[in-house]
Amino acid sequence: MNHMGEKIAAKRKASGLTQIEFAEKLSVTRQTVSRWEAGTVMPDIEKISDIASILGVSCDYLLKDDMEIGDASSVTTPSAGNGKLLSGIVGKKVKLGFYDGETDIDLYDLVVTVDSFEGNWMKVSAQSKKGTMIEKLVPLASILSFEIVKE
Repeated sequence: MNHMGEKIAAKRKASGLTQIEFAEKLSVTRQTVSRWEAGTVMPDIEKISDIASILGVSCDYLLKDDMEIGDASSVTTPSAGNGKLLSGIVGKKVKLGFYDGETDIDLYDLVVTVDSFEGNWMKVSAQSKKGTMIEKLVPLASILSFEIVKE
């Protein structure tokens, strides 16, 4: 059972935000926030980073049931095993290679900018082939390789 809704509600209340204020910050309805907190629906993956940022927690805290409230501080660096290598690509343009079955269709064959790391997730942004901006959280476990692209 995922306790994300309970975590969102607790952190939102601790931050002194009403459901309406929280919803406005996320550009969703109060009813959407209510459904997240009740656990009847989960937030879209694209909203997880924004929710974590507003609440001052890591994406891992929201997504993993085994993380306690004491572990809720923001995580902005990759795990220790990947730290130096992955920290070196923050701010760089890269082309991602995904494991079979893990390909992110929105990012397929795009050059992305690595914005930050949130625990076991990498936040990237890119311009789609249609010209719109994409911001996504990508699980590090889905990435097979990356190639730094010269600008």
